[in-house]
Amino acid sequence: MANQPESPRDPRLHAPNQPPPLQGLNTFETDLALCEALEREGGGWARDRLSELGAICADPEWIERGVAANQNPPLLKTFNRFGDRIDEVSFHPAWHELLALGVHHGLHALPWQDPRPGAHVARAALFIQLAQIEAGVGCPLSMTYSALPTLRAQPELAAVWEPRLLSSQYEPGLDLANTKTSALAGMAMTEKQGGSDVRANLTTARPLIGEGLLGGGGEYLLDGHKWFCSAPMCDIFLVLAQAPGGLTCFLVARVLPDGTRNPFHLQRLKDKLGNRSNASAEIEFIQTWAQIVGEEGRGVATIIEMVGHTRLDCVIGASAAMRQGVAQATWHAAHRAAFGSALIDQPLMTNVLADLCIESEAATATAMRLARAYDEASDSPQEADFKRVATAVGKYWTCKRAPGHAAEALECLGGNGFVEESVMARVFRESPLGSIWEGSGNVQCLDVLRALSRTPETVDAFLEEVGLGAGADARLDASIADLKDQLSELENAQTRSRRIVEQMAKTLQGSLLVRYGDADVADAFCASRLGADGGLAYGTLPPTINAKAIVERHLPKA
Repeated sequence: MANQPESPRDPRLHAPNQPPPLQGLNTFETDLALCEALEREGGGWARDRLSELGAICADPEWIERGVAANQNPPLLKTFNRFGDRIDEVSFHPAWHELLALGVHHGLHALPWQDPRPGAHVARAALFIQLAQIEAGVGCPLSMTYSALPTLRAQPELAAVWEPRLLSSQYEPGLDLANTKTSALAGMAMTEKQGGSDVRANLTTARPLIGEGLLGGGGEYLLDGHKWFCSAPMCDIFLVLAQAPGGLTCFLVARVLPDGTRNPFHLQRLKDKLGNRSNASAEIEFIQTWAQIVGEEGRGVATIIEMVGHTRLDCVIGASAAMRQGVAQATWHAAHRAAFGSALIDQPLMTNVLADLCIESEAATATAMRLARAYDEASDSPQEADFKRVATAVGKYWTCKRAPGHAAEALECLGGNGFVEESVMARVFRESPLGSIWEGSGNVQCLDVLRALSRTPETVDAFLEEVGLGAGADARLDASIADLKDQLSELENAQTRSRRIVEQMAKTLQGSLLVRYGDADVADAFCASRLGADGGLAYGTLPPTINAKAIVERHLPKA
């Protein structure tokens, strides 16, 4: 008997009435909503690439790497054994393997490596795969992807760093020997006294006139602190500091051109609620060498392109978390029996699961439509206007919905979902991050109001997009009419801005679903999110919707 393979159903070896592990089922191929969106939004050419990564992300060995990276968080080494300052972060090998996987598949640079139509869409779908087994590595991948458009504001810097940032090789560690051909980028804007108010930054930048390391101008020395530095093990960072001409964007390299360490002092790593595999640091600049990006006094305008791309990734990340929650909850319910029948067949559980599926599909549709706007914005003023406002709208709403979604999906697993061995405990801890990173919910709402007020074209672009779904559902039509009324009067609208942005988000999602989504999902969304037939908690869908069909659509299966 000792040589016989174990059977997952053998009651002598396995606990009864427990679901088998959710593994081996391609995370892309089993996500019908994402497969459809990839084709619809112009990224169908990358389907083989998606299928390849989806298979990897379903592999138990790769799933276990995500677990290991979180069970063994990064450690800060401030000094070496001789007392020399080294400011290095060490990671578990699983972290490096997962980050290398993301780099190999282009999550850090695909639209810049292969700028064909649909590249942002393809990358978004790839990001959704990897984020389901480990979200922490998404931070340096997202920062690198987002840094390139900003870096191009300084062509001479872009010429040096862009080839390295585009590399599909992952080479960890500081490049003191100047031999690396690749690089990753991070960002550091937030300070203790300012938070989201980056204009309150106190870090100073002194220009080096005739005494720089390169002699070509544009060199500065920075002094100050950053309260949150994303991914401090990266090779370069975009930061904001007060130059003589005002708040300015700078590039800070960890290693100086002569191969010595740039003063980039890691004071401590944050002990975070989630995102624990990734390092976030407090740092100090003391005569830290930097190079200007853009013009003095135009720091926010220069770095805003980077912020826009990272906000897009917040939407994508929330979509990935929701898909993981739906996959885990439906899989558990399909393989667990209670009170005489499978959980998935019990009407109340079916209602809860269907509600979670609807939210997930709406988030996926939003993320993929936004990604297409990033593909088309350079050639279409209307897409650029839509992108400008819809990114903040999408980030606000999907990231606000993510924690409640994760909590409900976790509850579907009962006590199994609450223990650390469950992936849902990690998803739940991760879920609040998107609403905080790159501007809190209030910041997003104020940004939407600013865009709508200062550039009326964004109002027209957004309404034209949602109007494409007009006539398909009376509840959507009523929501569009209500939204037009709200957007016609924006003076003194700050106190109701969350209500406005929520209405924009739900109307956009309803429009996308009635045009492109599954008919049962679209009907249920309009009834519960736009009509009067939905409650405040998940599982309050009206009895008229086809809950079984919705759950069947989203259940992972071969």
